[in-house]
Amino acid sequence: MITIISGTNRPNSNTLKVSRYYLKTLQQLGAEAQLFSLESLPERLIATDLYGKRSPEFEPIQQMVANTEKFLFIIPEYNGSFPGVLKTFIDACEFPDSFYNKKAALTGISSGKYGNIRGIDHFSGICGYLHLNVLPLRLHIPAIKYELNEAGDFFKEDTLKFTNDQINKLIKF
Repeated sequence: MITIISGTNRPNSNTLKVSRYYLKTLQQLGAEAQLFSLESLPERLIATDLYGKRSPEFEPIQQMVANTEKFLFIIPEYNGSFPGVLKTFIDACEFPDSFYNKKAALTGISSGKYGNIRGIDHFSGICGYLHLNVLPLRLHIPAIKYELNEAGDFFKEDTLKFTNDQINKLIKF
């Protein structure tokens, strides 16, 4: 199972649109995939699920993470890095079992011109600590609002080439 993590809780985000594109493409290729948006995190996550606590609301999320073999993180740039809610999600998951020796692909997006290079680098450090094996092809998609068409699909030749390459490598990873 590949779980796509839409790495922000911002409603109607470009991150969620990109995540849906990846889900659709993976499923068209016959991969077993699902999408989890951080919008679906319990509202009281910080008060209920950190530091060894577990709420009934987070339990199905923890089960989803435990049952996932590969992750695809779609990570927007927030203040030169990644959203704090993504780190909170990682911290709320059981350690080390949630991510240890599993696999992941990372895709950074931004409205600026660098595609969240720093945020992906920061998140890669966390992945290393978690023993989450990261696919070497890390994508950085800049100017995201110009990359998706009305249907929510990538349409630029170079973006299609790199996203398809990453998807195929993730399936084989």
